[in-house]
Order: sequence, then C-alpha cells, then structure tokens
Amino acid sequence: MHSTRVEDCKAFVETLIHRYQCNPTELIRILREIQDRYRHVPDAAIEALASQLSLPRSRIVGVIEFYSFLHTAPRGRYDVLLSDSISDHMLGKQSLMDDLCRKLGVAPGVTRADGQVSVDNTSCTGLCDQGPAGLVNGYAVTRLTSGRIDRMVPLINESVPLAEWPSDFFAIDDNIRRADLLLNERPEPGAALAALLERGADALLDEIDRSGLRGRGGAGFNTAMKWRFCREAEGDAHYVVCNADEGEPGTFKDRVLLDSYADQVFEGMTLCARIIGARRGFLYLRGEYRYLLKPLQDLLAQRRQKGLLGDDILGATGFNFDIDIHLGAGAYICGEESALIESLEGKRGIPRNRPPYPVTHGYLGRPTVVNNVETLAAAAAIAVHGGQWFAAVGTAKSKGTKILSICGDCARPGIYEYPFGTPIRDILTDCGAGGTLGIQVGGPSGTFIEPGEYDRRLGFEDLATGGSFMIFDASRSLLDIVGNFTHFFAHESCGFCTPCRVGTSLMKNTLDKIHSGHGTAGDLVELRSLCELIKEHSHCGLGHTAANPIIETLERFPDLYEQRLKAIVFEPGFDLDGALEAARQLTGRDDSAAHLQQVDR
Repeated sequence: MHSTRVEDCKAFVETLIHRYQCNPTELIRILREIQDRYRHVPDAAIEALASQLSLPRSRIVGVIEFYSFLHTAPRGRYDVLLSDSISDHMLGKQSLMDDLCRKLGVAPGVTRADGQVSVDNTSCTGLCDQGPAGLVNGYAVTRLTSGRIDRMVPLINESVPLAEWPSDFFAIDDNIRRADLLLNERPEPGAALAALLERGADALLDEIDRSGLRGRGGAGFNTAMKWRFCREAEGDAHYVVCNADEGEPGTFKDRVLLDSYADQVFEGMTLCARIIGARRGFLYLRGEYRYLLKPLQDLLAQRRQKGLLGDDILGATGFNFDIDIHLGAGAYICGEESALIESLEGKRGIPRNRPPYPVTHGYLGRPTVVNNVETLAAAAAIAVHGGQWFAAVGTAKSKGTKILSICGDCARPGIYEYPFGTPIRDILTDCGAGGTLGIQVGGPSGTFIEPGEYDRRLGFEDLATGGSFMIFDASRSLLDIVGNFTHFFAHESCGFCTPCRVGTSLMKNTLDKIHSGHGTAGDLVELRSLCELIKEHSHCGLGHTAANPIIETLERFPDLYEQRLKAIVFEPGFDLDGALEAARQLTGRDDSAAHLQQVDR
C-alpha cells in the first residue's frame, strides 16, 4: 500500500476507534467499516487496531479469517456473491453464475485484474422463496435470470453506483401466504409495554408461563423458565439478545418478521428487559440482511422519540432500556447462542463449553437471555392478549402457532403460519406441492421425511422445526441434495475442534467420491465411521448434526449409495501416478519404471 494510503488508513482507523470508544468488543463492526472502505482489511489497519485496542495481531487476523465477509486481500469494487443453497441450485443458479463470470471475464473466487469485480459463492442468503438470489456489495438481489445478468454486466463495467441500479434488482417481498395468531394483526407500538406496566413484571411473566411459549429457534426451551433463571442469576448487569442470525438454509421467517413486524420484536425485547432487570439489549442481525439495518435503526430512533426506548419508558421511573444492532459478518455458527455472544464481544464465533449457560454467564460474563426473533414477537402478542389466548391454540406440549419458511418445488413458496398439530399433508396442499420426493424439515441439520410420513404433525412431540420446509419433487436426486448439505457443513465449520474441522472435510470428499461413481464398499464403511465420529465427538451442535443428512439417507436409502459403487475392491482417493509427473519432467524420465500402476487383487 502506498505511503499516502497507509497514512489515510491509519487516520480512518483512529476515527473509528474513537467513535467506538476504544472498545475491543466493537472489533467486528470496526472491521466491517474498514472492509467497506478499502474492499479488504489492509495490513496497516491491522497494525493500527492491534496498537490502539491493545489486542494481539493474531487475534485480529483470526477474526478476519473466521468471517466470510471479511478479507485480507482486496475484493472487487463490485463484490458479487451468489447463494449456493440447494433451493438456488434447483432454480438454475450454477448456469447463471457461469454466465455471469463469462460475461464479466472473471473466474469464481478471483478478483478481476482491474479490481472492478469479484464473483464468488456464499451460503444461503435467506431469500429462498425468491431465488436465485445473491448479494452485491452486501445488498440482497433477488430473482436472478439470464436477462438480469445481461443488465447487471454493463452496470458493473461502467461503474454505475448501486443507488442508481434499477430498483427491481433489490425488490424483496414478504410473501406471507397464511397468517394466524402472530401475523394476522400488528399490535399498536407500545401496546405490549402498556400491558406490562398495568399488570406488573411478575404477573406478565406468569402470563408468559401460562401461554406455554417455547423457544421458536428449534430447541423449544420454555421461555418463562429461561427468563426466570436469568432474573434470579447474580450479576451487576443483565442483557437481552435477539438472535436474528437465521443462517439455516431454507429459513427466512425472521427476515419477514424484522421487515414487517419489527416493532413487535423490539417490544418483546423490552418486555424481557423489564422482567429480568436488563438495561441494554442487542439485535444480532445476520450479515446477509444488511439491507434491513438502516430501516431497523430508523425504527429504533422512532421508538426512542415515542418514549418506548431509553430512560423512563412510557413515563415509568427507572424503566430504562435501549437496543443496539450488531451486524454479523457471515458465519452460520453464530446462530448458536454462545457463538453469537462471542461474536458480540468482538471475537471469533466459537461456541462455548456449557455449563455455564448464557442465563447465568452470557455477554461479558453476565446473565443474558438469548431468544429467537419469533419467540420475542410471540411474547409481545401474549402481553397484549394474555397467556390463555395463546395456549388455546396448538397441542398439549406445543402451544400456539409456528411460522414456517417454505421453498423448493411448490407453486406458492413463502411464509405460512400454522397452529401446532397441523398435519404435514395439509401444509403441502396449501403451498401447492405435488408428486414429492420428500421434505427436508428444519434445514440441512433437520429431518428428511418421505410421502408415507405426511400424516405426521407439526409440534415438539412429533416434528419439531426451527421453521424451514424445503420441498423436493420426484425429479430431484437425493444424493445431489445430501451433497449440497454436506458441502455447506464443511464450509461452515468454525474449525475449533478436530472432529468437525477435519471430519466434515473428509466426509465431503468421501461422499463426492461415491457420488461421482468412484467409491468402493470400503469407502462406504469409512463414510459411516466418519459420520459417527463427527456426531459423537464434535464440540458443538453444528458438528453433532453435520452428518445427519448422510446418516439418515444411509439408513433409509442404502441402495442409493450402493448403486454408485464401483466393482473394484479399492480405488485411491487421488492419482498417485499423476502426482509424480513433476518428478518425471525434472528427471527427463518417462519409462515404465517411472510410473505407478494400480493392481487389483
């Protein structure tokens, strides 16, 4: 970097550090702003941060290398990322990417020589109902077609600012197809807080308990119990965190709630704060939803003006609470609550050992409630309508409704809200799915169900889900689907533990070998062994579930794998003779003794 640019970089970093009050917990937000300005994080910025934040250089570099949206080498002035989710592939994503790269004269993952553009893959963008989708400089683009690619290329080559691109590129719809308790109405801003002040914190917590509300992120932990544990935990400060990092492929309901029901979500956070005694909260917004950041910040400002955030909320002396939005930087693992907290603290999103749990030792080691977006929206609705209103819907163990993100081979992808206990068959009828191969429920880490299981019901006692329904018709290859999921897990492994870091990569390579028709019976045995090892010995939930797609299909559809096997006993995973080609060229030998041949015995 030229000396003038080095000085400019150092001055810019110093400005950022001053704005963020020299706080190391703000490291990721600082790095994101540096990335936006220079298209990467220059070495001069790393040195300045290490010096002024008193952090080891290795920690800063480690954070940059951990998150997909941070880089130490320059990206293009237009950085185009296309979603690699299976739902995008089903809509022709790969041919669109090949076309885009060819017309821009750029190879995937490589910045063009003039620095104008880079094109690469990214994990699911949360736009599965309107794909193929992607990101341009972090902002979501939807419904990509060959026609849109043709329009995009000159915009990039001619350096047209994103603000001047046609608005249809960035049009994002809610696609709410079926509404029930939560989506049918939007309580007036402040209605839930007024109900809280009228009832009192203890009485409202009892209402949450009476409602039977359980966490909507997938685990299903009792919400009132979590809030009680946190309230009773010792600590000089308590915190509320809204987990809006829905990185599970096929899931996009939280995106819609934050787009159209954000007041209700913020109200739920504020209720929780009053009950547990918190004065500060965070909304952890996944990096792929960057386009929502400004509208959400504006809404928070409006709530402060209306007395719904800040000091003495709604005139109640001592009811002080405010919310900050933390934008993620591209890491699926940060959807796990302890990894999310690590990220909030400016670190790599490595899941913590538990116990202790966040309710006693969360953000900065203080008691912290981490709830899903849908859970907090439901809590606000319960405050307005009462616990019995919610509990009257659903089943004995699964009260209320569940919001589903439905995509794939169906006529009407989008958002559907159903009472717990609804048969899966009814859901498929509503979204226009017919002739299905099956449904992946709960994303890649969830469960694949076949047509014979469509009488199963939505609920924690039967088919629990964080909200993703990916539908596949009979034309799809199950091994293609499993392969996509397996590549996703290998890419998103945080790298902390060996079973997951190495195991998911080996699992991916072995599956690819079998899928391409080069596997043997020995490879199949090895694949089973790898899956069990990863499942049993990984550090966190990602590793525990990463092998699920393979384990399930090996158990239920073993013939799919066996049909792909070669008849030979063994085929090496790499070409040893080919690896010796460089040595042959150096020595000038090409006789038979300079070659290795596989011999079948």
